[in-house]
Amino acid sequence: MELNNQELKLTEQEAIRLEKMQSLQEMGISPFGDKFVPKNRSEALKKELSGYSREELGEKKIPVSVAGRIMTKRGKGKAGFAHIQDGEGQIQIYVRKDLLTELEFEVFNRADIGDIVGVTGEAFMTEAGELSVKAHTLCHITKALKPLPEKYHGITNDDLRLRHRYLDIIMNSEVKELFIKKQLFWGTIRAFLLERGFLEVETPVLEVISGGAAATPFKTHHNALDIDVFLRISMGELWQKKLLVAGYEKTFEIGRQFRNEGMSNEHLQDYTQMEFYWAYADCRDGMEVVAEMYRRVTQAVHGSLKFTSKGFEIDLGKDWEIYDFETVIKENTGIGIYDASLEEIQARLSELKISYDKKMGFWRLVDILWKTVRKDLVGPGFLIGQPVQLNPLPKRRKDDPRKVDQMQVIIAGSEMGNGYSELNDPLDLEQRFIEQRKMSDDGDEEAHNHDADFIEALKYGMPPAFGFGVSERLFSVMMDKPIRECVMFPLMKPER
Repeated sequence: MELNNQELKLTEQEAIRLEKMQSLQEMGISPFGDKFVPKNRSEALKKELSGYSREELGEKKIPVSVAGRIMTKRGKGKAGFAHIQDGEGQIQIYVRKDLLTELEFEVFNRADIGDIVGVTGEAFMTEAGELSVKAHTLCHITKALKPLPEKYHGITNDDLRLRHRYLDIIMNSEVKELFIKKQLFWGTIRAFLLERGFLEVETPVLEVISGGAAATPFKTHHNALDIDVFLRISMGELWQKKLLVAGYEKTFEIGRQFRNEGMSNEHLQDYTQMEFYWAYADCRDGMEVVAEMYRRVTQAVHGSLKFTSKGFEIDLGKDWEIYDFETVIKENTGIGIYDASLEEIQARLSELKISYDKKMGFWRLVDILWKTVRKDLVGPGFLIGQPVQLNPLPKRRKDDPRKVDQMQVIIAGSEMGNGYSELNDPLDLEQRFIEQRKMSDDGDEEAHNHDADFIEALKYGMPPAFGFGVSERLFSVMMDKPIRECVMFPLMKPER
């Protein structure tokens, strides 16, 4: 089929590449590839042959087979060099006319930066000391019809970089390494829990009632059942507690959850979360296990228990601080949360130049106060003593029933995990849900929904338990990057 460059709206470079694709076809070569199985990877090969001298490599003629994307290319006449990039890194290939067929050498000459090729040959070391592959055969695998970004500047526009993340990964080895570390992050958490006897489970993503957290859900319609449903706002919290009722004593889930709320450097609407539930344990047990888990994952990702984030020097190896909700607010704002009036809190927020919705109730404004003073806490530490009005799902503290037996991990001024001793008294929980409904009626969009089905499950008896959740926000803080940078393909508005 004849392709018209004007109809395709091609740039000059794209038109040239299209012509080269057509010339490959005329030469009997598929521009988009036949199977090629490389036997070697760049970095592994370099490591394997690192002990050889240039002379030893020349004598041994070690056979190798590599494949990858051409990132640099130079040379004219009867020889040339190129760097190809595979899943591990880059390695140089050396092409000489007398070592290849005429067709293979012509393919190399016509190849562009971005094309994918396969090479078999022997390892050798250049005079400059660079391990390279002397090509004995060269196979064209894939033609790149668009040029890669300029090598030294890459994609400087953040919107384009995130929209075309695959190019960002090709051009930036640090971005590629970031997502390898993210897999290590979640893999370490999964292994840590499995080692301790937790059962990995899957719970529904679509729910009739959005429960388990204080957040605004995404709503959609289920055509087959003709009902409105919500994308989950927690990682199966109420479902996992039903599994505790069922007799499973340790469960966890890692998956996607969704909150239809604002975006920031630490918040997305679609993100990965882990939650675990542990029967016959409480907050004290949870603090010990969570600190150990965080140390394990930080060591795995960073190779150290220390890292820098948002200007804070974090050391997870030291003793963790204990922050009391009421005390921290009092010391930093002068507000006693159990003595102050709504008007006093509003006035203090105004003095601190903190914006808020005048429709917000008393306790939601208290939460804003806390999130303001939290920003200066270095951590690592645990926040305790939260008011029962801010979370109806934990048990009340025996020493102060105004507060719940909850802990939140604080690192670099942010909440990096949330856990509590689970409320298993269905009558108490039902009363709290009634209070939450009143808060919702007063305009609190983050109040918890009443879940009669969960109350019914609790009436069959759930053992005392500790539950904990952490999202990929922790990874972004560990990497000292906005959370959007730590998502392979963040949601973007369509291009116009």
